[in-house]
Amino acid sequence: MTYKLILLRHGQSTWNLDNRFTGWVDVELTDRGREEARAAAEMLKEEGILPDVVHTSLLKRAIHTTNAVLDGVDRHWVPVRRSWRLNERHYGALQGLNKKETVDKYGDETVLQWRRSFDVPPPALDFDDERHPRHDARYKELPAEVLPAGECLANVIDRMLPYWYDAIVPDLIAGRTVLVGAHGNSLRALLKHLEGVSDEEILKVNIPTGLPRYYELNDDFTVKSVRYLGSAEDAAKRAQEVANQTKG
Repeated sequence: MTYKLILLRHGQSTWNLDNRFTGWVDVELTDRGREEARAAAEMLKEEGILPDVVHTSLLKRAIHTTNAVLDGVDRHWVPVRRSWRLNERHYGALQGLNKKETVDKYGDETVLQWRRSFDVPPPALDFDDERHPRHDARYKELPAEVLPAGECLANVIDRMLPYWYDAIVPDLIAGRTVLVGAHGNSLRALLKHLEGVSDEEILKVNIPTGLPRYYELNDDFTVKSVRYLGSAEDAAKRAQEVANQTKG
């Protein structure tokens, strides 16, 4: 049997546009982001890759993106499941800071480690900081000790993989085409797991906003095929935009 999986990073957000570290801050899509979501729906519809179930984070930029996709493919009726485990990487005390200005202050190498390294987290928020997720109503039922105050990609993998195995894999086994609408780093974590990308090589992976990445998986969940929908040139251009963010 071939399992069908779509990974979709949310469309451009207001803080993507402002070049800020966003993390768990709940920001809106831009007009471009909404258009990217509509275009993603058209790509899926044209190829006949229609989701039977959706998994998203608890952040509205991912929720609004997947809602727009379901609207575009006329599949409002499919089940939608949401989890904090698909949230973006928590950027700790960097959240809200401009990426270029942060590079100017701390240096390119340090910010590159914080932004892209596998196991170096950014400076964490204090537990009593009002920005700590324990003060957010959507996480009030979770133990405070499981909520991150600053994560590296290894931390994101650790909190994302239980959801992959417990929630997404069962939907795939049931024969459903699964759409995961999430974020640059939660999807990088899943991509790393699925494709066996090394700790070093994942540093170079940039996931474009609003562009579906379509997988066909074998029975053992190894990758049979993977590609971005649309042209390879467009995917490369949009990934480079992500890579250039710390350059302003």
